Amino acid sequence: MTAYTPLPIPSAALRELRDLDDAGRPMQPSTAREDGVPLDCVGSPLRCCLRSVVPGDRVALVSYAPLRRWATATGAEPGAYDESGPVFIHADDCGGPRGTGGYPFARPGALRTLRRYDAQGRIVGGRLFEIPEAAEAGFDTVFAEAFAEPEVALVHVRALEYGCFQFEVRRP
Repeated sequence: MTAYTPLPIPSAALRELRDLDDAGRPMQPSTAREDGVPLDCVGSPLRCCLRSVVPGDRVALVSYAPLRRWATATGAEPGAYDESGPVFIHADDCGGPRGTGGYPFARPGALRTLRRYDAQGRIVGGRLFEIPEAAEAGFDTVFAEAFAEPEVALVHVRALEYGCFQFEVRRP
C-alpha cells in the first residue's frame, strides 16, 4: 500500500474542463483506436481516473492548470509559477480512480520530475526521479524526502520528456 495518496484531477475541475479547458478552448472528444486514428493516445495517462487510455475510450486532450486550480481553492498566489499543459481525460464522467492502489503510470525506468510547492504555490525545490523496479517503495521514499521539508505543501509529478502533469500528492 502506498504511503501517500496520488490525486486525480478533482471532479469539479473535470466538469469545467469538459466544457472549456484552462486555455479557454472547448473540449474536442475522440475515440481512441489502436491505429492512432483520429488520436494517437492509446497507453497515455488519463488524469481523471489515473489509468491508461485503452482502445475504445472516448477521450479529450485538454489544457489543465493544476497549480492555478489549487491556488484558487486555497487562496494561494503562485504568481509566475502558474502553468498549464496538455492532459488526457475521459470525455464523459468515468467515476474516477477505481481503488487499485499504488502510484499510477509507474513504469520502471521512466523519468519524472517532482516539483515541490509551498502553501503560497511557489516552487521550493524539486528533483529528477527515475522510477526504480520497486516503484512503490521508490515513490514513497521521494515523497517522504519532499515532505520532510516543513514548507512543502504539495508535490506535482510530471513526465520529464514532455513536462506533462501526471498526478499530485499533498502533505499528509
